[in-house]
Amino acid sequence: MSTQGRPVSVPGRLVRRLGHRRWFAACTPLLVPADRLVARLTRGRVVALGLLPSLLITTTGRRSGQPRANPLLYVPDGDGYVVIGSNWGRPEQPAWALNLLAEPAATVTVAGNRIPVRAQLVEGAERDRLWQLLVAEWPAYQTYVSRAGGRDIRIFRLDPTLPDQR
Repeated sequence: MSTQGRPVSVPGRLVRRLGHRRWFAACTPLLVPADRLVARLTRGRVVALGLLPSLLITTTGRRSGQPRANPLLYVPDGDGYVVIGSNWGRPEQPAWALNLLAEPAATVTVAGNRIPVRAQLVEGAERDRLWQLLVAEWPAYQTYVSRAGGRDIRIFRLDPTLPDQR
C-alpha cells in the first residue's frame, strides 16, 4: 500500500526497490525531460508514468523570473501536498527548492488539476512527522540523506491558496 491508501503496482514496487541503487539515482534524472513532456501532453494526468504519486510543480525561476516545471513525488497531508528536495541524494539543492525559497507562490498539477499553492519550508517536529510520511512512500530518501554529504534536505508543505492569497 502507498501512503495514499492505494495498492502499489508490481512496477511501482520494483521502482521503490531500485530507488536505493546509486545507478538508478544517477540515471533517473535523465528521464525528467521526457517526464515533463508526458506531463505536458497529458495536461498533468500522467506524471512519473503513473507508478508513483507525482505532481508537476511550476515555480518562478529565482534568476530568470520564468516559469519552471518539475515532476516530483509527493505525499498528501490533509488538503496539502508534501514534497522533498532530495535531488536524488546529490550534494546540491534542487533548483525548484531554491525557487520556492525565493518565491513561495507556485502551481501544482495533480491528476490534471492545476492548483495554486503556497510553499512553506517545514522544520522541527512537523518536519519529523512529514519525513516519516515521505519515507513510507519512497524509502530511498533515507539512502539519499547519506549521499547528500551533510546537505540539509528540505521538506516543503504546499497548501492550496485562493488567487488573492498568492
